[in-house]
Amino acid sequence: MTEPLLSIRDLTKTFGGVHAVDGVSLDVRPRETVALIGPNGAGKTTFYNMISGRMMPTSGSIHYDGDEITGLPPHRISRLGISRSFQITNIFQELSVRQNVEVALTAFHGKALAMLRLASRDREIIDEAHGLLERLGLEALAEQRAGVLSYGDKRLLEIAIVLATRPRLVLLDEPTAGMTPEETRHVTHLIRKLADSGDYTFLVTEHDMSVVFGLADRILVMHRGQRLAEGTPEEIRNDPEVKRAYLGEEEEEAAS
Repeated sequence: MTEPLLSIRDLTKTFGGVHAVDGVSLDVRPRETVALIGPNGAGKTTFYNMISGRMMPTSGSIHYDGDEITGLPPHRISRLGISRSFQITNIFQELSVRQNVEVALTAFHGKALAMLRLASRDREIIDEAHGLLERLGLEALAEQRAGVLSYGDKRLLEIAIVLATRPRLVLLDEPTAGMTPEETRHVTHLIRKLADSGDYTFLVTEHDMSVVFGLADRILVMHRGQRLAEGTPEEIRNDPEVKRAYLGEEEEEAAS
């Protein structure tokens, strides 16, 4: 069996006497898409924050590509090949779609911070930005001001910016939150294409279960900071404990 790209053991984070994450373990293998689900307050965001270096674990370990990264700062974790998107879009609203990606690429390549002027003359940056926009279906919008994009296209632009750091492991935080059904289908399709390319490994948090079941090879379910269940989409769909703790809630909300 392939060695894990990401290996997490007994990860715990306490705030006072409260266990936000309590002894959770997870392996994510190369080119796999793993979904992390659970009700609000399950500990998903805290779990992500520890993986991406934004929060120090109380105990436990995180290994990436065989090396321990527990407690490393975010910029070092990013340089190792882990990048994260956030629930709230994080783009330069006044710049064009192309310029947003070029700024990210220029920063990644460590070039001088006269970013836009230099990027506009740098063939490597220009070609790489075009390739990323093409992969995300944004090439026709390259010269549009980012602030006027639809919400779904803004999320795709943010993913393009994340991919500009050339990650092997991508953490997607609620990638379809707030989208229309049509936008959700479109963004899910493009993420699936990226996953199928074999270029990336994904860890995804998402509340929309149709997205989760459409994307994930495996699913980890968290509840009250602990691991409730782990398995294939079919195993999770039919797990009685998951139904009681989480999927039942989703079905009730959908019916109301």
